[in-house]
Amino acid sequence: MPPLTNTPIYFGNFLVTPQVFHLTAHSFALVNIKPLLPGHVLVSPRRPAKRLSDLNHAEISDLFLTVQQVGRMVERFYGASSLNIAIQDGPAAGQSVPHLHTHIIPRQSSDLEDQGGSDAIYGMLEGEDGDIGKQLWEKSNRRPKFPSVDDSSRQPRTEEEMAEEARNLAHEMKQQQLSDGSSHSSL
Repeated sequence: MPPLTNTPIYFGNFLVTPQVFHLTAHSFALVNIKPLLPGHVLVSPRRPAKRLSDLNHAEISDLFLTVQQVGRMVERFYGASSLNIAIQDGPAAGQSVPHLHTHIIPRQSSDLEDQGGSDAIYGMLEGEDGDIGKQLWEKSNRRPKFPSVDDSSRQPRTEEEMAEEARNLAHEMKQQQLSDGSSHSSL
């Protein structure tokens, strides 16, 4: 299955077209290079706005409707019972790519008990584990690679792995829209 669009889609300076699984008029959803938990995806505006306050009314509405729709799908697809939905709005809040994005993380009861409980996700988002910018820079080979200090169980995924997940989630989004009769649809 080819990418959803032939138009290049950028997340900050990074070309992410093959990782995109859902497109709307103003937003896109993509799989994460190094998900904190299975199903951790991102929703971002198509226009490379750095902050939430940079979006116009149509973009804000579209972004949050897309977050709701994608969240419902990943929760079902990954068998989750809850979601973490987070925006790190600016560098001081932990934003590592200067392009507004919303993290959607499917959660299950006791999924992080071995790391201190469900609130451990916030430290993961703010720490090296959640540094999407660093992972994308290392993948793009635009700067020297430094020795990894991450645990071996969380390796960055390959382009092929991310493209396969994007295809599966694109199919699920279409199925959900058909069953919901959603008026907020992809392009």
